[in-house]
Amino acid sequence: MRGLSTSWVLAALLVAGGVEAHRKSLSWGPNLPHASFSTSSASSHLAARSVSDAPACPYAAAHAFLDSRFPKAAAEGSSYTVRKDSYTDKRTGITHVYVDQLLNGIPVADGHMNLNVHNGRIISFGNSFFNGPAPAPYSDSGLAADPHREYCAYLGGALEEHSFAQAQSQTVLGSSRPSAPALEDLAHLHDSNCGSLFHPPLATDSEASAQSALLAFLAHATPDSGLASSLRNDPHAHLNELTAHVNPEDKDTLLIGGAPGSVSDVKARVVYVQIPDGKGGVGVELVHRFEVEMQDNWYEAYVSTAAPHRIVSVVDWASDAPTHSHQSNPARRPRPIFPPGELNARVKGVGRPSFPTIPIAGLGPEAFISAEMAAELGALEHMVEEVVEHVVEDAIEGALAVEQLLEGGAEAFRDALRHSHLDKIAPVPKPDQPPEVPLATYKVFPWGINDPEEAETKVKTKGDLRSIQVERVDTLASPAGWHALPYKNDPAVTGDEPSLPFWHQTNTTWGNNVFAHENWEGRNAWVYNSRPVSVPSEDPDHNDAKGGAFVFDYDPKVGATPEDRMEDARGHIDATVTQLFYTANMAHDLFYRYGFDEVSGNFQQYNFGRGGREGDAVIANAQDGSGMNNANFMTPPDGQNGRCRMYLWNTADPYRDGDMEAGIVVHELAHGLSTRLTGGPLNSGCLGWGESGGMGEGWGDFLATTIRAEAPVKDGLNDYAMGAWAANRPTGIRNYPYSLDKAKNPSTYKTLDKPGYWGVHAIGEVWAEILWVVEDKLVTKHGWAAGLFPPEADANGRLPETAFDKETGFYRHPDTLTALPTHLRASASGKADGEQRLVPKHGNTLLVQLVIDGMKLQKCSPGFTDARDAIIQADEVLTGGENVCALWEGFAERGLGVNARVDGRTPWGGGIRTDGYKVPTECGGEEDPTPEPAPEDPKDPDDDCGPFGWC
Repeated sequence: MRGLSTSWVLAALLVAGGVEAHRKSLSWGPNLPHASFSTSSASSHLAARSVSDAPACPYAAAHAFLDSRFPKAAAEGSSYTVRKDSYTDKRTGITHVYVDQLLNGIPVADGHMNLNVHNGRIISFGNSFFNGPAPAPYSDSGLAADPHREYCAYLGGALEEHSFAQAQSQTVLGSSRPSAPALEDLAHLHDSNCGSLFHPPLATDSEASAQSALLAFLAHATPDSGLASSLRNDPHAHLNELTAHVNPEDKDTLLIGGAPGSVSDVKARVVYVQIPDGKGGVGVELVHRFEVEMQDNWYEAYVSTAAPHRIVSVVDWASDAPTHSHQSNPARRPRPIFPPGELNARVKGVGRPSFPTIPIAGLGPEAFISAEMAAELGALEHMVEEVVEHVVEDAIEGALAVEQLLEGGAEAFRDALRHSHLDKIAPVPKPDQPPEVPLATYKVFPWGINDPEEAETKVKTKGDLRSIQVERVDTLASPAGWHALPYKNDPAVTGDEPSLPFWHQTNTTWGNNVFAHENWEGRNAWVYNSRPVSVPSEDPDHNDAKGGAFVFDYDPKVGATPEDRMEDARGHIDATVTQLFYTANMAHDLFYRYGFDEVSGNFQQYNFGRGGREGDAVIANAQDGSGMNNANFMTPPDGQNGRCRMYLWNTADPYRDGDMEAGIVVHELAHGLSTRLTGGPLNSGCLGWGESGGMGEGWGDFLATTIRAEAPVKDGLNDYAMGAWAANRPTGIRNYPYSLDKAKNPSTYKTLDKPGYWGVHAIGEVWAEILWVVEDKLVTKHGWAAGLFPPEADANGRLPETAFDKETGFYRHPDTLTALPTHLRASASGKADGEQRLVPKHGNTLLVQLVIDGMKLQKCSPGFTDARDAIIQADEVLTGGENVCALWEGFAERGLGVNARVDGRTPWGGGIRTDGYKVPTECGGEEDPTPEPAPEDPKDPDDDCGPFGWC
């Protein structure tokens, strides 16, 4: 019988397969056929000016580009706004300008443009602006498309087809048969996203509103079947419980309180989203945009304003790293055994003061100096970001006027400000210098050791193989160390005591970058959870570290029952939290040194006056009680705390603790890195599904594997499995180990078409494998660095001369960077000023740099080819293009060459892919036949239309 129903298949798989091990998560949206990422060769722009030339204002360049591309937009009701999180990358000199589209003054939620500006030229840009006419105010295109139903039809069809094939021991035409775990994963995807789709819509007598739309979303999103039933059967009772008021921080946003299943007020505002019409065109629909924080999810959801309400698009800011659902021991929520403790040694203090904004003379009362501009010009050193709370509302509008003000230099600029309204503004306190405190020590598995089993393998012995590690006080990444933060930025400090000092030094796992603690109850409360307290150090081998010592026992024992094993695991909680705190801080510092800093959206409570939004250190939950056999990370926009939740794994006896596997921790923290860098710090919705969501997983695997990797064998990089220790499986939690051997890992771009590659984790492991092969090409060319950390800088940010040593240095010596103009080569005597490049010398360090730089360049919702092109352009900017051919060779080896393509792309990763193994002709590739030239109008040779031919 062939007419197997999806519901029957789903029921069978749910019973057989332990699908309850997964967290429910909604994620889908439309595919925009016109969205694009365009690059030009950066080489011609690197030498566009001499050292003495003044650089053009990047915002003025962006303004000119936008006006040339959309000359009639304003007349047709379309406009744009430059986002406040636009910034200049000090490492590369590139200004990343983020632009959002407006129709009739209403934001187009997926109408984005990111412009990468260098030397006054646009070197690349991503564009998903709606290019049709604006509808009448507060109306839309009237399309009947339903992305939710389309997604579920795709999942249901795939589930039915491949389940039937498996049941009949047949192979689906054109593909291999998926494994049982892959089908269980597909069943979970279908159940999470489609299980409630065919219930009747919520019935309300009242007019459609944000509140009714929110309840309709929650009926789909909640994992609580009882709540979902209550919402469907009696929505009026829940409507009456909701409160709503205007957000005092954003007059266009409504705060809805009392939403069932949420853990905080829901932010709501009316926006447009774009929807394909099925005929190659795109329309817009008026929707409510919700930010819904729940116990296990943090959603950015778009629900139609018209009833019956439909979910048009949804992104879950929480990302998982689950094991396969066929794990021998099903995941269960552990019951609490020990009550949570009190936060140790908390001190009441002063609340954070407010700071005034600075009006710019001659630009009107609503114009304010850009924090980025002030930083670049060296003016008002201590007023960046804390004094100036936001970039010019429309920075492009005032860019030329500001530029004119600044032509006279910093002093003239100060004078201009002094003669505005500064005399009416209270003085701003200068922050204290970072405290000089004794260094803490930690008994942990050191950085580079992935897990306890790997430690045993490397030292060829058993037992407690942890060692004493000393706190890093990186003057660039963590100037105050890991245990200090200002009282005014401390979330546990309340009251008004101005006599307290600026800095609060703690003796627990609580600092400027990370708050680490147990979370056995699995709830959102975290400030007063239990944390280890250090004791005075008495270690004679570390006389330079006289701070507190975090030295705790870790000796797991076999247990007779699950309760015994749980109690044993919790008995080591101080060692667990210490390891999590150490690993998370090391990752923070490493990412910072490669460019994930304050202005680009990193996670810190205090930003040292360097820009960006602060108050967002990572909240790191050890042994989180909300689940098992998993890990996840929630990435809200810049200025809101990221949340890392690590779990116990009941895959072995004794239980294995995910906090002790560094690769899993790094993978989760990398979600914060890639989400904040892709599309800008204030847009957390760019890596939601399909290839984009998959790459969010793949970058985490790639970074975790590169961090743990040892020196390569003679034939190339070694093999590594992801999550093997925690999952207690030699092959780990992915389909294949990361390997250069195609017999061990056969993944290519085309692999994404196979059954079993429906979800983001399977997509991600293909991306990570491609990057692993690319890394091998660079290691073959440049060699291998034993460590990824650059040398520490002095208090002035100056690197030691040894950092540029031609034989042993971490960075390339300036004399060897022959592809770069002289003014872009860092001085070998120390600090790189302005646009001077710091180029990692070895292949593994270089690719980490290029991958992170590429994240900043690529568009929102990138595909594999977009990310590939961004990495290649990152090399052109960083090295002058020395490695372009090596990069192409690596990508092409796994099917992502110049002729790779996907036909019929769907938002959730569907389509028909063609592997491309060709490299560009300049890298030795074969030339394609030259097509007959089409007739065109004569071009004026003096007409400079910019890098993309637009005037």
